[in-house]
Amino acid sequence: MGSQEATGGMRAAVVLPASNEAALIGGCLSALVGSDLGGGLEVVVVANGCRDDTAARAREFAGAFSQRGWRLTVIDRPEGGKPGALNAGDAAVTAPVRVYLDADVTVSPTLLRRIVEALEVGAPRYASGRVRITATGPVSRAYARIWSRVPFMREGVPGCGLFAVNAAGRRRWEEFPPIISDDTYVRLCFAPSERACVDAPYDWPIAEGLARLVRVRRRQDAGVEEIAELFPHLLRNDDKRPLPRRGMLALALRDPLGFAVYAGVAVAVRLTRRDAQDWSRGR
Repeated sequence: MGSQEATGGMRAAVVLPASNEAALIGGCLSALVGSDLGGGLEVVVVANGCRDDTAARAREFAGAFSQRGWRLTVIDRPEGGKPGALNAGDAAVTAPVRVYLDADVTVSPTLLRRIVEALEVGAPRYASGRVRITATGPVSRAYARIWSRVPFMREGVPGCGLFAVNAAGRRRWEEFPPIISDDTYVRLCFAPSERACVDAPYDWPIAEGLARLVRVRRRQDAGVEEIAELFPHLLRNDDKRPLPRRGMLALALRDPLGFAVYAGVAVAVRLTRRDAQDWSRGR
C-alpha cells in the first residue's frame, strides 16, 4: 500500500481540543482554512466538556474546508480534560504529520506549509513556528514584552499553543498522559537538535491582568514540576537556560515597567501556594 493510500490521501492533520471556546473557535478555524498548504489536510476539533456551542460553531466551517478539498471533523466529547481530548483527536486522524493546536491560536497563512515541509523527513522531528505573544491590557502587554525576550522564548522552540511532530516523532510516546503540561511533555520527548522553529509566525494570547498571570504562571510551574517527578528521564532534553544577571539588568534598563511586572509575577508565584487547580485562562 502506498503512503497516500495508507493515510487516506492526507498530508497533515490538525488536532484541536476546545473546551468552551465558542468565542474563539471561529477565528482559529478561519485562519486554518486560509493556509497555503498544498495536499490533503484533516482537522479534528474535539469539543470536550463544553457548556456552550463550540461544537456547533466549529461545524459551520465544514463547507469552507470541503471547498479546499480538506476534511473537518467535530467530535463532541462530554468528558472534559485536554489529555483525553488530544487522545480522541489522535485516534481520529491518519496523516503522518500531526499538528496539535489550541483554540485560541491564530496561524499565519504560511505556517502549516512550512511546518509540514520541515517534518517530511524520516527521522523523528518536532516543529513549531515563531510565537507572537499577544495581550490587550497594559499589565499583560508589559509582561509579554519581557517574556518574549527571555532565552527560552527567543532562542528555543517553546511550542506554546502549537507544536507538531512527524510519524517517527509521534512514536516517541503512546497516549498523552493525564498531566498538566502536554506541550512541555512532548517537547522534552525530543532532543534540542530534533526540534525546528520554522520562519512563520502565529499569535498566542496570554492571560489578562496580574492575578490571572500569577495563576497561569503557577500552573505552568506545577506542570514542569509534575513532569520532573513523573518523567525524570525527559529532563536530559531540557535546554531551557535561566536569564543571566547581565541579561536581567539589560532588560530592566530597557523596559523598567515590563521588568517590574514580570519580576512581580515571579515573586508572587514563589510566595503563594502552588495549586494546579487554581487556574484561569484569563479570557
